[in-house]
Amino acid sequence: MRVLIVEDAVDLAEGVVARFAKSGMACDHADSLAAARDFHAVQTYDVIVLDINLPDGSGRDFLRDLRAGGDRTPILMLTALISVDDRVSALDLGADDYLVKPFDQRELEARVRALVRREADHKSDEIALGPLSYSPAGQGATLNGARLDLTRREAALLDVLIRHRGQVVTKQRLYDSLFAFNDADVGLNAIELYIARLRKKLAGSPVGISTQRGVGYRIGLDD
Repeated sequence: MRVLIVEDAVDLAEGVVARFAKSGMACDHADSLAAARDFHAVQTYDVIVLDINLPDGSGRDFLRDLRAGGDRTPILMLTALISVDDRVSALDLGADDYLVKPFDQRELEARVRALVRREADHKSDEIALGPLSYSPAGQGATLNGARLDLTRREAALLDVLIRHRGQVVTKQRLYDSLFAFNDADVGLNAIELYIARLRKKLAGSPVGISTQRGVGYRIGLDD
C-alpha cells in the first residue's frame, strides 16, 4: 500500500509517516500543494491524506483538480476547521472521509485502511489463480484453503502480481508499490529478496513466479 501525506506541519507528518512505515505502508510526504502535484504526477497512490490549509493554497483545490481529471484515488481530508459547512464542502468536492485535528494516529491509520478495503471491495471480492486465492479487501491469501502467512510487504507484492496475473510486471513497478521515495537506502534489488520469500511460500503448488531477465516478474500456473 502506498500513501501520500499532504501536510505542512512537519512534526505531525513525520509522526504519521513513521507509524505507517511500521505498519508496512510506503508513505511519501508533501509539505505543499506544489509538492503534492509533483509526487502525484510520477506516482500512483492507494490513498491520499490531504490537509486543507497549506502554505500555497487549499487542499480543496488539489481535491477538485483530481476529481475533475477523473482521478478516483480515495482521499481523506485533514482539517482544523470544525464547522459542518467545511466538512460538507470537502465531501461534496469528492473527499471520501475527513478527520479533525488533533487526532489519534491509530484512528488515522484505521480510517486509511478502511478506505483501501472499501476501494478493493469495489474492484473485486477475491482473485483466484489455481489453488491460490487472494482477497484485496483483507490483503490476505490462502493456498489450497490454508491461509498464507504473509508480511505486509509480501502481501503488497502479491497484490500487484496477481492483479496482473499472466503479465510481466517490471521490477520498478513492484518497487514503487512497496517503498516510498524517502527509502533511499533500499535498493531496487530488494524486490529480489521479497520475490524469493514469496516463492518459498508458494513452493509445492502449481503457482509460480517466473523471472523475465532484465524486465520483471510474472505470476502464473506452471505448465
